[in-house]
Amino acid sequence: MAPRSDTIATLASTSLRLASYFFLRWAAIPPLLPAIYALFAVYTTSAISNYISGPKYDVIDKVDVAVDEKVLNQDELDAGETEDAVVEEKVAIEETISLAKKPTNPLKSLLTGAPSPNSLFLTTLTFFLNALCVVMITDFVYSPKWYHPSHDLSFARLGYVSDSEAKLLIREPDQTKLPITVQLRIKDPQPFDDALPLNVISIEQTTEASDYTAAVTLPIVHSKQQLYEWTTSNNHSGQFTSAPKPGVMPDLNDGKFTFLSTSCFVPRLPYDPRDHPLAFPGMKHLAKILPSLGAQFMLFLGDFIYIEVPRQFGQSVENYRQKYRQVYASPDWPAIGQNLSWIHVLDDHEISNDWDKRTTGVYQTAVDPWHNYQTSVNPPEAKGAGALGLMPRGVTYYSFTQGPASFFMLDCRTYRSRNSEPFDGVNKTMLGETQLEDFIAWLRRPEPKGVKWKIVASSVPFTKNWRVNTRDTWGGFLAERRKILEAMWDIGSQGVGVVVLSGDRHEFGATAFPPPQNSKWSEAVTVHEFSVSPLNQFFSPVPTYFQTDDEDVKLKYINWGNSKFGAVTIERLSPEQSSLKYSTYIDGAQAWNLTILSPTTAYSNRIGGNREGESRIGSFWDKLKVLQ
Repeated sequence: MAPRSDTIATLASTSLRLASYFFLRWAAIPPLLPAIYALFAVYTTSAISNYISGPKYDVIDKVDVAVDEKVLNQDELDAGETEDAVVEEKVAIEETISLAKKPTNPLKSLLTGAPSPNSLFLTTLTFFLNALCVVMITDFVYSPKWYHPSHDLSFARLGYVSDSEAKLLIREPDQTKLPITVQLRIKDPQPFDDALPLNVISIEQTTEASDYTAAVTLPIVHSKQQLYEWTTSNNHSGQFTSAPKPGVMPDLNDGKFTFLSTSCFVPRLPYDPRDHPLAFPGMKHLAKILPSLGAQFMLFLGDFIYIEVPRQFGQSVENYRQKYRQVYASPDWPAIGQNLSWIHVLDDHEISNDWDKRTTGVYQTAVDPWHNYQTSVNPPEAKGAGALGLMPRGVTYYSFTQGPASFFMLDCRTYRSRNSEPFDGVNKTMLGETQLEDFIAWLRRPEPKGVKWKIVASSVPFTKNWRVNTRDTWGGFLAERRKILEAMWDIGSQGVGVVVLSGDRHEFGATAFPPPQNSKWSEAVTVHEFSVSPLNQFFSPVPTYFQTDDEDVKLKYINWGNSKFGAVTIERLSPEQSSLKYSTYIDGAQAWNLTILSPTTAYSNRIGGNREGESRIGSFWDKLKVLQ
């Protein structure tokens, strides 16, 4: 029994330490949590059993053998009467059995946790080290829920900001602070600007039904881009820059239009016991770079919360609400959310991993706080494709136009078919019939003069090059993807470039989608996708992105880094063309960038070689400019 308990304790301890390191520093995979506690229980019982009843002594068995030889015919040998000696041997065997204390092996005990029956100090120390692993796991998993439920959280954040309005979300559970007044004024007004508050709006009540949140819309009356500051009577404040009008380049930031994108975060990963339980290291990386970017807004591509990571405590609306409150209660949030507009799309972890059950089950419970905290200050609903397209319909996808770009924010969860259906099923849909019609109509809709880009926000990658769980991406919805690509190539032929921004994979990948060779489309209309995440989550050390055909062309792939986001900067080159520069930031430093050009009719014809007798003199690679 004793040797077996020693082996069990050693194996349990080694497994516990490896699993704890992986959970705390790499990926907080929920099934590991009960396994870690079980390993600690096995280790504790076997270590105690070994220390109490295990052998403390080694048995030393010493055997001495003495041989005494005597020649019996020595006289005959001496007289030469014989040459053969007769020898008598006497063998004496003496066996001594003694006990000695087992030697200790401090290095083995400390590294593996192997119990040491003869050393209370080593046994206690190894137990303490394993207990410390469990304490850190418990701190990581339970401290946010036990000590930071954030019921009393009071905060305000910027939502969608256009050239005519700014949306503000306010949470105030303290009813003594009501009514709340919100003021908006120009920051650092010029001599002819009005320094008095431009708008004063009052919030009369907040209720438990919306988790004490309220959304306000602040009208912007100045036609020129301005820097504004907002203040609330419950002691919150911030600033923002109004957006450029559709088709008009910004007056500020050297005439460049910049916005950000990313997705996916959980607090305190990688784990550091010195961090606040609601700390986000990735937010710190973003906060350091943000002042230099001149960003108009953050386009967050889903997984704002992870309801099941590191552990799901239930499926009630309060469980979901608490997750949102804890993000906004993070000490790292104000630096990236107080003065930057954040707009959101939905993904699976706001509901449940790989969600494909539409509006059944826990969906309605899960989206209650998503609507209260996110969509209430999102851009307008996307216009419908039909005659009544301007009427509100309660859809969960959005569109807007600012400066040189038009945006469509897809909902890739609410309307999708089951992932298990065939990848190339003709009736399989990611978007649902209505959203697909509205999306195609948006792609085909003429934009104001000066709008040279259509930006598509997708919570999951558009490429099929990700080979892990491909069925949850657009790679599992190939027939619908093909319809969309053809519509994107069509609009490219009209001089508008199409870019897809996505997240979800916890990696970075840039992909080009050139039209088929010898088709009606020139290569100038190539669609590009930039997929980047997480802002604060694990990454895969093993590559998962591979190009296998000429439909999805790999431009760049980076898997390392716990914190990633992208910056998109659009500049006007001429009345007919503009450039779009995409920069990837990983763990607080720029890792890669790429500049592409919007197509023009003349340029497309020249590069594509579609005229009879005209040779093809280039490809879409001629329009890519890689900046190291």
